[in-house]
Amino acid sequence: MQVANTKEHIKETILDLRKKDLSIGFVPTMGALHKGHLSLINKALKENDVIFVSIFVNPTQFDNKNDLKNYPRTLERDVALLKTVSESKIFVYAPTVQDIYGKNPKAIKFSFDGLEHEMEGEFRDGHFDGVGTIVKRLFEIIKPDKAYFGEKDFQQLQIIRKLVEKHKLPVKIVGCKIHREASGLAMSSRNERLLENHRKEASFIFKTLKEAKKKFGTKSATKVTEWVTKQFKKNKLLTLEYFIIADIETLKPVKRKSQSKKYRAFIAVYAGEIRLIDNIALN
Repeated sequence: MQVANTKEHIKETILDLRKKDLSIGFVPTMGALHKGHLSLINKALKENDVIFVSIFVNPTQFDNKNDLKNYPRTLERDVALLKTVSESKIFVYAPTVQDIYGKNPKAIKFSFDGLEHEMEGEFRDGHFDGVGTIVKRLFEIIKPDKAYFGEKDFQQLQIIRKLVEKHKLPVKIVGCKIHREASGLAMSSRNERLLENHRKEASFIFKTLKEAKKKFGTKSATKVTEWVTKQFKKNKLLTLEYFIIADIETLKPVKRKSQSKKYRAFIAVYAGEIRLIDNIALN
């Protein structure tokens, strides 16, 4: 398995692959790989001749310095895990910050037609500028035919689709279903940092989302939101940051339900110091 640390190495490899007329898939990650990542990687392998997996903890998308500092970095373990999937069809790009940004790791300012100001954008200052900057840069380096993103970060998925549309980038974005632990907790690299009691209790998040989905069939978005808020007030281990029911196209909170629109419920919760996000399709 090739593990490249520089974009020059990656570009040479891609040139060779294109000469062979091979299709290229791409799965961008920040490492600390788990079964959720592997589900994206396996889907990408089925749909492309070869795939690239980037492993890079992107500093420009963190608004919390401690979160950046504590984010798990497990490159050797990640590469070993990827080898169990395929040694010949997966190429790894694990760049340094300098290889991506030069001496000044700074995000570009983007407009995503307002998508960036909803939910995560409201609570994480500059986050989506950082996401847009790194994803656009990686697309320019790897030039994939298809790129794969999980629906756990559904807002990010919609923003990347908007990035591709507005900047006319020649890549097809593929959204992939949320991969969950047996308890229902959405798989995330952050889960490894949960204390045992928090990890056990975190299954409450998905249970609440499923119940909210049922209630949304007969109740208004406001009533469902009030119910979810009350449930978390009773929970001593989890703290609700937000619960929002939104139109999947605009990501704006729903005021009145429409049969012609699709909605998702989005949630962010603190389990101790660890922030967890999740979402569920409602109709």
